[in-house]
Amino acid sequence: MPLDEIDRGLIHALHIDGRAPFSRIAEVLGVSTQTVARRYRRLSAEAGLRVVGLADPHRAGRAQWLVRLTATPHSAQDLARALARRPDTSWVKLASGGTEIIAVVHTPAGGADGRSLLLHDIPRTAGITAVSAHYLLHTYLGGPTAWRGRANVLDPRQRRQLAPPARENAAPSPAPSPSLSPATGATPTDDDRALLSALQRDGRAGQAELAAATGWSPATVARRLAALRASGALFFDVECDDTLFGATTQALLWMTVAPARLEQVATALARHEELAFVAATTGRTNVVAHALCPDPAALHHYLTHRLGGQRAIHALETAPVLRTVKAAGPLTSPPVRAG
Repeated sequence: MPLDEIDRGLIHALHIDGRAPFSRIAEVLGVSTQTVARRYRRLSAEAGLRVVGLADPHRAGRAQWLVRLTATPHSAQDLARALARRPDTSWVKLASGGTEIIAVVHTPAGGADGRSLLLHDIPRTAGITAVSAHYLLHTYLGGPTAWRGRANVLDPRQRRQLAPPARENAAPSPAPSPSLSPATGATPTDDDRALLSALQRDGRAGQAELAAATGWSPATVARRLAALRASGALFFDVECDDTLFGATTQALLWMTVAPARLEQVATALARHEELAFVAATTGRTNVVAHALCPDPAALHHYLTHRLGGQRAIHALETAPVLRTVKAAGPLTSPPVRAG
């Protein structure tokens, strides 16, 4: 389905504030609320548009491992689907001709690494021929930062109109009943589990739905939601088919960078419009990036002209992405919001 300026503006607006009311988005875009609601429903049905609420892994006490699995061709797709069904995985991708599976695995900080966790559950008959696990040390681009290919429609004034309240370190006002209410700190706790789970399924879930999911009052939900967002412990991501933005050729780039130059290189890469994700990892390849390009020729030009100028990159491995089996949120079909 082709996207027009209203569609692109809506998606950009959701990247700025995933929970912005459709009425506010409509005002910024200069269209009716009904138009925004109708476009959202169509994009959800035809382009996989979804808003998901995610806890910052560091604040939530979670570690992230980027796991690479190589499997036999006849088992790779089944294995990718099995991994996608796990609640502790995200961004499950089929790459390298369909024989490589790449996934982010979330574990308790200080716990077992992604390799041992996966091998504990994956049967020997899965056809795995190689596995490696890379600890995600630092994210330079990604998470709450949208790929520029999606976030290039609204002007600065429109962005200011949609911007959610600025992050702050101040603690929220205390909840009325500590025995029945969530913790009041800025770091997610076990009390927030139901709230975060509901937002991961549908980041635009209404206050009444969140209250039903948590057992809290709508006022307590609103207060806790505002506190987690203001502290940066909770952010909202937008899932959508990137081919609609012209990104028909995607690849994961595994780079070996001189440690003394890693910060400089990764910071520079985070400014590249072709990249949607840049992170430092453990392992021989200590920087990973996700490239989105309009065609193979554009990817070749990026690799040879832009990355080729980075002398601190000693080695580069390119793994073409065939399909994203799972993005940031769980494999569920969220209800469509009317506002």
